[in-house]
Amino acid sequence: MDHTTTNTATALIDAGAALDPATAIAAAEAARTRLDFGRSARPAFRALIGFDAAAREGLDPALVELIQIRASHLNHCAYCLHMHTNDARKAGESEDRLHLVAVWREARHFYTEREQAALALTEALTLVADGGVPDDVYAEAAAHFDEPELAQVIALICAINTWNRVALATAKVAGTDERR
Repeated sequence: MDHTTTNTATALIDAGAALDPATAIAAAEAARTRLDFGRSARPAFRALIGFDAAAREGLDPALVELIQIRASHLNHCAYCLHMHTNDARKAGESEDRLHLVAVWREARHFYTEREQAALALTEALTLVADGGVPDDVYAEAAAHFDEPELAQVIALICAINTWNRVALATAKVAGTDERR
């Protein structure tokens, strides 16, 4: 991308409030200067896709999306948050639950005990540097998931955290979706 294209795209982004969403997304994508991970690290990208697919295997799709949404909130990954909230809507998730997942502890009545246990484990594992995964959080998750399911949930949390980091490192643009 040449310097003029970058400057034009940046000017469009700065004027974002006046742009329709499609134009703003296109301008942000045009201004993006970081590598395309899927093309530049094809074997790693394919391995991550395989890991992600294996991690979700056998898990309730609604739970999968809640976990991915919560981890994406915590990691400030707008690209993944946009993608997974859209996926959840397409799967029939309610707007109330989508809006409240970031504050699920204050709105527990919107989530099953099993979902709450998974969300707590998602937070602990995503923020693992803040104190590890506390025994009580692990025990609560283990009370709601059998060992194979719990392993799948842990794998899914690891997968979305990896995807978040790839998207953030490569400045993926919220509103785009390379899966399509």
